[in-house]
Amino acid sequence: MDNQLAEKIRYNSLFDLYGSLLTEKQREYFEYYYSEDYSLSEIADLLKVSRNAVYDQIKIVLSHLEIYEKKLGLLKQKHKQNMIGEQIKALYPNDAQLDSLVEKLKKTE
Repeated sequence: MDNQLAEKIRYNSLFDLYGSLLTEKQREYFEYYYSEDYSLSEIADLLKVSRNAVYDQIKIVLSHLEIYEKKLGLLKQKHKQNMIGEQIKALYPNDAQLDSLVEKLKKTE
């Protein structure tokens, strides 16, 4: 997988877990840049700020998300749960009820 794409997926996963801990303005910057794929210039025009201000805010948001993950580890735990679920499915490939439970585990946040 492309490194940039993997990074974008990671940041979106972190945002899904910790976005509610950010300010409304921080969520707005993140969503424009990562969810709606706006350029820094487009966001700057939209929010009436400098391109550099947008860049700085995005870096701050990413830093906060990384700090939250380092302290709380929810994304790491979610990956661990998914790996365990896949191992269980591999051990019992024909168990539909177990497959259903594993899928529910994957969807829990």
